[in-house]
Amino acid sequence: MLDHAAIASRIPHAGRMCLLDRVVHWDERGIRCAAQSHRDPDNPLREAGGLPVWAGIEYAAQAAAVHGALIHPQPAPRVGVLAALRNVNAACDWLDRIDAELMLEATLLHADAAGGIYGFEVRSGESLLLSGQFTLMFSAKGRGRSR
Repeated sequence: MLDHAAIASRIPHAGRMCLLDRVVHWDERGIRCAAQSHRDPDNPLREAGGLPVWAGIEYAAQAAAVHGALIHPQPAPRVGVLAALRNVNAACDWLDRIDAELMLEATLLHADAAGGIYGFEVRSGESLLLSGQFTLMFSAKGRGRSR
């Protein structure tokens, strides 16, 4: 549906910080995206020991940002922050140890002018790697790019 370039044009993450490869499906309720950047040794979220599973939260947040841009198109990407995390559960320690692509699902639970609440899942094949819920709030500064 959307490739990496189309995703990058809709979120405030530039260069290597745009982690998603493609949008697989989206509708008013949510989005499913795919990524392979978790295996990249130059992944900007990578630590000395590898890419921790908690980086999956950023992947899911980017999927939610793409979703928001698709359901409410803007002339430029809106900057947001993760304001809260709830019920986050991990089933592994490291994402870079996963050979298959990651599938990121973000389901819109609530939205208003200030932001939204999404449930999320990070999967590889049938394996659930990370799940939870986050609140995404739009920044008062509005629009821009992060590198």
